[in-house]
Amino acid sequence: MKGRGEITTTKINRRVLLVHSSAVVFASTVAETACAAEPPPSKLRVLIEAHMTAYAALAMAVHEVDASSCYDRASREEERALLAICACPAASAGDRLAKTRYLLEIEARGELDLPEHMQALLRSAILEA
Repeated sequence: MKGRGEITTTKINRRVLLVHSSAVVFASTVAETACAAEPPPSKLRVLIEAHMTAYAALAMAVHEVDASSCYDRASREEERALLAICACPAASAGDRLAKTRYLLEIEARGELDLPEHMQALLRSAILEA
C-alpha cells in the first residue's frame, strides 16, 4: 500500500514509447489527410452563408428602437446578398440542389418577389460558352 504523497510510476521502455508515439503520428496524419481531402466551400455556399448572416442582421434591426437608418442599411445588404445567390450560376449538381432548396425556403416566406430576383435567376441559368 502506498503512503500519502508517493507517486506511482510505470516502467516505460523504448519499445512502448515507440508504439504509442507511432499511433499518435498515424492518427494525426489520418486526421490531417481527411481535413485536406475536404473540398473548400463553393462560391454558392459562401453566398448562402452571407445571406443568412445579412438576414439575421435585418431581423435584429427590425427590433431596434432607433431602427430607421440601421434597418435601411440591413435591408439593402440582405437584398444584395439574395440577388447574389440568384445571380450565381450553379455549376455542380450539389450547387443546383443547394440553391434550389435555399431559394424555395426564401420564396415560401414570400421574400423572393422582385423582378430582379427572377431576372438574375434566369440569367444564372444561361451557360456561357
